[in-house]
Amino acid sequence: MANIHQSIAELVGKTPLLQLNGYSKAKNLKANIIAKLEYFNPNQSVKDRIALAMVETAEKEGKLKKGDTIIELTSGNTGVGLAAIAAAKGYPFRVYIQDQVSKERFQVIHAFGGKTVKLSEVPEIVESFEKNGPDFIECVKALERHVAGEKNLWFADQTRNPANPNVHFHTTGPEIWNDIDGKVDAFVACVGTGGTLSGVGNFLKSKNPNVKIFGVQPTEDSFQSAERPDQEEITGVHPFENTKEEYIPANLDRKVYDGYFEVHTDQAYEAARLLAKKDGVLVGASSGAALYAATQLAQREEFKGKNIVVLLPDTGLRYLSTHLFQAE
Repeated sequence: MANIHQSIAELVGKTPLLQLNGYSKAKNLKANIIAKLEYFNPNQSVKDRIALAMVETAEKEGKLKKGDTIIELTSGNTGVGLAAIAAAKGYPFRVYIQDQVSKERFQVIHAFGGKTVKLSEVPEIVESFEKNGPDFIECVKALERHVAGEKNLWFADQTRNPANPNVHFHTTGPEIWNDIDGKVDAFVACVGTGGTLSGVGNFLKSKNPNVKIFGVQPTEDSFQSAERPDQEEITGVHPFENTKEEYIPANLDRKVYDGYFEVHTDQAYEAARLLAKKDGVLVGASSGAALYAATQLAQREEFKGKNIVVLLPDTGLRYLSTHLFQAE
């Protein structure tokens, strides 16, 4: 029987698990690190899941109609996913994107027919930066002020849209559980919008309350500042602990995780480079951050012989213009 798909939307999800044998051997780890390879999604990141879910939920609820323009504020991967889904479904798409993300993200969004607007080009967001610093949640509020009054717009709003964690609860979490036959002891993921950690974490704990859930955030010195103007950041990963309450994304369930790790950009890069050399898996900076955190967990005596699943969000092909794969 023929197996021909009719839309790219049908290709989202069902990504594989891979045990990282080469990396684990090189690091002499006591636990098993098993990676959820989200770059197997059609546009090579975990954000394909939420892009499709947010759009189709909005269509069903009558919030997104033919002729509307989809808009979003993103560090890149959600923009790529939404640009592809918008193209496939016939919607115009406009993304407001961080200036410092890799040029590959801009290029891919343009290839899908999307329009990109740098955050530095939006007066309300520039004002927010000056007042609050480069906080993603405050940027969302500034963008809402900027587009207020425009008609025929639908703002995906990944930080607050419940379709984000819901799709991970109903797809990503069950995929992990089923593929590992329920033998998961810990789950590690970076926090951007909080959707992945919350959705997967809540699903896994609904199956086994003893599964340990760990989030990952950047160290404070991973961000650009007056003292570090050239610092490359871990794109798409944001603080959720030891920060102001109003800066924490609404989609993050603060009760779901048992602990968290802080990772510097250099540590994330180190892990991603070693993974490429030892297992032939090319991933981006946020994946490197999640893997570095999972490595710290795997070195603990209480996780000896246990299965640690780490979600690797995207491909390294979107980082070739950064220092991630240029430093050696």
